[in-house]
Amino acid sequence: MFLSRIICWRLFIIILFGLLFIVKPLRAQSNDDCLMCHSDNTMTTERNGKEVSLYVNQDLFQHSAHGKLNCVSCHIGFNPEDVPHKENIKPINCLSCHTGAKTQHAFHPQMMTKADGVDGTPDVSCKNCHGTHDISPISEQGGKWSKKNLTASCGSCHKEAEDQYVLSLHAKAFAEGVDGAPNCISCHQSSIVSVNKGKNSLQVKLNQQKLCLSCHLDDPKIRARTTPSAGFIKAFEHSVHGEALSNGNEKAPSCVNCHSNHDIEPATSNNSTINKYNIPNTCGNCHIDIATQYKQSIHGVALLQKGVTDAPSCTNCHGEHNILKVTNPNSPVAYQNVSSEVCSPCHSSVQLVQKYGLPTDRFKSYINSYHGLAMEGGSTVVANCSSCHGIHDIKPSTDPASSVYKGNLAKTCGKCHPGANENFAKGKIHVIVTQKAEPILYWIGTIYIILIITTIGGMFLHNALDFFKKARIKKMKQRGLLPERKHGHSLYLRMTVSERIQHIALAVSFMILVITGFMLKFPNTWWVEHIRSISQNAFEYRSLLHRIAAVVMVAVSLYHLCYIIFTSRGRRLVIDLLPKVQDVKDAIAVAKFNLGISRDKPLLDRFSYVEKSEYWALVWGTIVMSATGFIMWFDNTFIGLLTKLGWDIASTIHYYEAWLAFLAIIVWHFYFIIFNPDVYPMNLAWIKGTLTEEEMADEHPKELERLKSENRMDENHSGEIPSTAPDMENNDVEKINKV
Repeated sequence: MFLSRIICWRLFIIILFGLLFIVKPLRAQSNDDCLMCHSDNTMTTERNGKEVSLYVNQDLFQHSAHGKLNCVSCHIGFNPEDVPHKENIKPINCLSCHTGAKTQHAFHPQMMTKADGVDGTPDVSCKNCHGTHDISPISEQGGKWSKKNLTASCGSCHKEAEDQYVLSLHAKAFAEGVDGAPNCISCHQSSIVSVNKGKNSLQVKLNQQKLCLSCHLDDPKIRARTTPSAGFIKAFEHSVHGEALSNGNEKAPSCVNCHSNHDIEPATSNNSTINKYNIPNTCGNCHIDIATQYKQSIHGVALLQKGVTDAPSCTNCHGEHNILKVTNPNSPVAYQNVSSEVCSPCHSSVQLVQKYGLPTDRFKSYINSYHGLAMEGGSTVVANCSSCHGIHDIKPSTDPASSVYKGNLAKTCGKCHPGANENFAKGKIHVIVTQKAEPILYWIGTIYIILIITTIGGMFLHNALDFFKKARIKKMKQRGLLPERKHGHSLYLRMTVSERIQHIALAVSFMILVITGFMLKFPNTWWVEHIRSISQNAFEYRSLLHRIAAVVMVAVSLYHLCYIIFTSRGRRLVIDLLPKVQDVKDAIAVAKFNLGISRDKPLLDRFSYVEKSEYWALVWGTIVMSATGFIMWFDNTFIGLLTKLGWDIASTIHYYEAWLAFLAIIVWHFYFIIFNPDVYPMNLAWIKGTLTEEEMADEHPKELERLKSENRMDENHSGEIPSTAPDMENNDVEKINKV
């Protein structure tokens, strides 16, 4: 037992001494042991021909992020007995502890090209940013990587970026402690920088866009503090730039291309890339030729050289985030929108035209011209403002280089009007019909307006008196206060088949001309919009139908001319329609009768003053409308012959003559064939070709009397049966006349 204890004690002593010998070298690698040498600030070594300090500041190290670690935690495999302590000293592998560093330091991917993270470039490695033995904790107030010093720390390498950033909106917001304001790490922890200089990576641009939207669109706190609305920002995704980027075009701009990267400043700042004065250069980074043209234009000179802030820059016309393709119908610079949505807001602005002495009537005159009316009506080929004035290279009309310079107008007009000559420039392009500006057009319009008011007004007054007189007689007959005259059932030929065909062709072509003509003149009225909604090509169909109807009307008129020359009935027709003194007497007598001045109603013949005035007005109107319409149709030829002013005269006459004809048909013709109490609801002669004896007695009693007094007609001559109705008693006639 005793022996056993002795043996155990001996084994314990042996083991204890063995442990002492083993631990001794480990103790030599404690921090204190290492600092016995490395705390000497003169301690150096030579590496690659250069003297390298091996000094470690004990105080800095102990207060560093690694102050609680042993030296050998990083300097693995060092033998303190050997100098150097390791045969092949390799850079410290920070990733052995900081396994997530690759993700957190994506903005410096070049320092981690190998899995061990120790193959950084000479100027980029963990220690270049964080240091060696003086690594400060990120959470340390006032530390190198604290929020306060972060920008300066990054700026030690990225000096230019720092100088730009500290002046930016982001830096100012960050310095003020605004929640969500970005610093270097906030943005660069995403892959938003291309490693290789000059390489425009599509993915990098998409990442940039995603990063910007993550704050300015997706963060409600930031969105509430910034001026642009969510809709305004989101519009970029559907813009021509956003769609190009999404479709894989790496040349398309992202947010950074326009707003810059580190030096983002408000648009009010003179240094901002989106300041109005700088926008041409910003856009010009991609659109080089267009920017050059713009800078030489009247708008560019006014803005960039004269400092006129009201002058338009790129975004005033094209938009900002919502820039759309020019072929997109929703784009303000789309062919059909540029005049109304881009040019008009400035050139129709009372404030701007007064401030800069601009003409006040440019857009109004355009919109009232054929070009403007056709554009409003849906034409896709008619000229808009840019067709004549240019797009980005607009110059004043006094500039010989301008497309609207007087000497260049023939060439400019010739783009749409082949064969245009100098006469195209004779007469104002922008026509405003005033006595001073356009006296000829003014007086033509004034005379026509007076003529329309007096003529149509007289017709309306005549028909109103006629209606009330006939309606009163008809009502008194219904009540038995006046005797009802008995008429036979004979039918009297009024219009032959040929005449009815002529009438129908004339009526249909006239109605089509009225509809299609007023569609051009009033493109935004409700009934025109309904027609236009039927087809996108409604304007082209309108134009075609108008010309077809015009040809039909002219053809019918020529046929009618042949009819009245080469047929006996036609010649008789013209003879009966010739004005006579009796027509004036009949008109006066009818007026007296309708007013109750006279008791005697005149007996009207086959054609009274009613039909005669309408017929010869139709002849006159057809000649005028055909002549002026022909001039307007073949505009290239006739402007070259008659000048632009001559064409405007024809257009003015055509317009007012159309109103006169249309109103005359409505007020005069429709009354006598529809609303006249003696024929209501309609005179069917234009369909059946005949009138009843009662209609003849009411409207053409003199002709009826003549027909009855003549010998009995041949029953087969015109298919008419002679009347056998008794004559009205004299006292009955007298009673009616008294009414």
